[in-house]
Amino acid sequence: MILAIDVGNTNIVMGCIENGKILNVVRVHTEVHCTDAEYAIKLKHILEMYGINPKKFEGAIISSVVPQVTEALKHAVKLVSGIDPMVVGPGMKTGLNVRIDDPSTLAGDLVVGSVAAIAYYGAPVIILDMGTATTMVVVDKTNSYIGGAIMPGVKLAYSALSSGTSLLPDISITAPKKFIGTNTVDSMRSGAVFGSAAMIDGMIDRMEEELGYKCNIIANGGIAQAIVPYCRHEIAVDEDLLLKGLWVIYKKNKK
Repeated sequence: MILAIDVGNTNIVMGCIENGKILNVVRVHTEVHCTDAEYAIKLKHILEMYGINPKKFEGAIISSVVPQVTEALKHAVKLVSGIDPMVVGPGMKTGLNVRIDDPSTLAGDLVVGSVAAIAYYGAPVIILDMGTATTMVVVDKTNSYIGGAIMPGVKLAYSALSSGTSLLPDISITAPKKFIGTNTVDSMRSGAVFGSAAMIDGMIDRMEEELGYKCNIIANGGIAQAIVPYCRHEIAVDEDLLLKGLWVIYKKNKK
């Protein structure tokens, strides 16, 4: 069994993986200022809650988009389990051919999601990650990562809209009953849910047109369940996509 950790800007997702089966998935808030000892205490309590002996892990792997947290978690995992975790980054075997202007700038979560999408769904594939940012990345039919698009996340965008205006309130990201809102809150919800779905559909159309062929479409991230049902394309939602990718990469790099 291994410990897999994905660090996002908003949440950290931790899961135990045994022979490819994902177990005991936990999400905790990303705390940039937490020390390694504080993260070690959190990790120890989580493992105790599930009755898991940390000394029985054969390995661990971390993917992170928050460098300050990466180092703290590396030390935390070492403190709790005695294991030096792998960290997804340049030089690791992924099986992914990265064809962008500067491959060294590619964030680890995008690599991990792409690896998982290829392994579990097959290329060509467009991968959506809907969290603090909404990212769309493309792996073509040769299993090459060729680029994508980055948009503000739905919650981030509407939080900024609320804080930057005097009359628009903070809203929950839920679908209203009608496309045409008849009050301020429903109008904002229509834009947040239906507008985001329309944007995703439009981007998929344009990406596939540029490629010249259709793709599998996979989505993950905290807000995907709220938006994807209203998209017109067939999109599979996989909340464990990044943990699956970490498992694949761990196996490729295991000594």
